[in-house]
Amino acid sequence: MTIAVCPGSFDPVTLGHLDVIRRAATLFDRVIVVVMINFSKQPAFTVEERVGFIKKITASLPNVEVDAFSGLLADYAAKEDATAIVKGLRVMSDFEYEFQMALTNSSLNPRTETIFLPASIDYMFLSSSMVREVASRGRDVSKFVPAEIAEDIRKKLWK
Repeated sequence: MTIAVCPGSFDPVTLGHLDVIRRAATLFDRVIVVVMINFSKQPAFTVEERVGFIKKITASLPNVEVDAFSGLLADYAAKEDATAIVKGLRVMSDFEYEFQMALTNSSLNPRTETIFLPASIDYMFLSSSMVREVASRGRDVSKFVPAEIAEDIRKKLWK
């Protein structure tokens, strides 16, 4: 069985994230979407909210699971016996950071490969920070996030 980990902060999850998750689900027997907890950041949504959002939007994908983790991604991948870490890339600046992370993860866990999936052209501009900014201004984010969670995001962020 091939197992992939699809990590991120998902604050909040976007259509771009969902696209990468769906594509990973066609490539691997089991995909674990893991909300990585970074205590140095102040997320807009709680871990429980982010996990709940992802569970809601991936309910129709039988080989996708959702989890949260606060340690090193390489350790999580080893614990789950993952053969791959799947990362989506939007622009070249994403590549530089993600390439460094891939090398670090490889040195800590040589049994897990990092696979980069380029963003679909429709989602290359999307980021969670952009969604938070638009929602905080009371604007509609339904074309940026899955329909199932658009209203939840708006309610939480619109002040």
